[in-house]
Amino acid sequence: MSRILLAPSRYVQGAGAMKEIGTHAATFGAKLALVTGGQKALAVAEETIRLSLDEKGISCHVEPFGGECSQAEIDRLVEVARSIGANMVISAGGGKVIDTGKAVAYALQVPVIVVPTIAATDAPCSALSVIYTEDGVFERYLVLPKNPEVVLVDTQVVAQAPAYYLVSGMGDALATFWEADTCNKSAKPNVLTGGSPPTRSAMALARLCYDTLLEFGVEAKLAVENGVVTQAVEAVVEANTLLSGLGFESGGLAGSHSVHNGLTVLESSHGALHGQKVAFGVITQMVLEGRPKDHLYEVLDFCMSVGLPICLEDCGVVNPSREDIRKVAEATTAEGETIHATWFPVTADMVEAAIIAADAIGRAYKKGGRP
Repeated sequence: MSRILLAPSRYVQGAGAMKEIGTHAATFGAKLALVTGGQKALAVAEETIRLSLDEKGISCHVEPFGGECSQAEIDRLVEVARSIGANMVISAGGGKVIDTGKAVAYALQVPVIVVPTIAATDAPCSALSVIYTEDGVFERYLVLPKNPEVVLVDTQVVAQAPAYYLVSGMGDALATFWEADTCNKSAKPNVLTGGSPPTRSAMALARLCYDTLLEFGVEAKLAVENGVVTQAVEAVVEANTLLSGLGFESGGLAGSHSVHNGLTVLESSHGALHGQKVAFGVITQMVLEGRPKDHLYEVLDFCMSVGLPICLEDCGVVNPSREDIRKVAEATTAEGETIHATWFPVTADMVEAAIIAADAIGRAYKKGGRP
């Protein structure tokens, strides 16, 4: 069976990198770019993007992002881009606007430049958009035919964002190795690559992602809390964005992200960031799979050290009923969910039990620490 490694055409990272966006846009033939982003992202990025594009003779139209990566928002932005004749999309902000920008560029068949202003998810590098309903409930994955032309990460901008975004990105990246390891163990087709199992390179990137988090996570969080860029910040931003992006897409997704998707059926979880829910998903996946105790507590230790959730309450789900957990378990195991990449058949009953046990382990850990 053939194997495949997916990656963006260019990955650019460093303090002040956003000032180079015009150079990269010109390389891909941009004449008029549709720029979209949330209010906060545009506040920190719009002027720099405009000036850099203008230096290369590229015009732009700025259209604020509606807030949800829904089909309705994608369609709206496609129509805006068509009406102005844009031949490039620039998407600035967090995971949802990035996924929206990728989907819009795909619909238009034009290049896309992704500009993360926070390092909160591994969305930037992937050929994947996660589509939600307009109410924020997971709907489907949109697998795209190619990765972004350019991913440009200005670490000076990332370091000015609240540290909890960087920490959330660590939660998303934390899943990369454990999900890729599951896919490697099962040898089941990776739905994101059209059937290919992980390459050795993907597994190595996924492991490097995990090791980087353990080594530099706390130090990077402290640096960003003080608004500075250090080598630890550069390392963790690369782990959250590039290593996790390549690792999950070519290594595969499994239980952690399915648990995240399941949690979205509970409105109480909507206040938690993507990576925060994924972090609890990692713990649930490890319980479900019967991972060794030392590995489980290594993950719990890391989560506690940087402030990631280890129980349902940490995700905003306080005193859930058994019916609530059952709804999450059923959504987690819906047909097509990536939890079915596990090396054994997974049922809603098994996931319900794993969620309850993971929650209990996390709550006990917070009271007494590692036994």
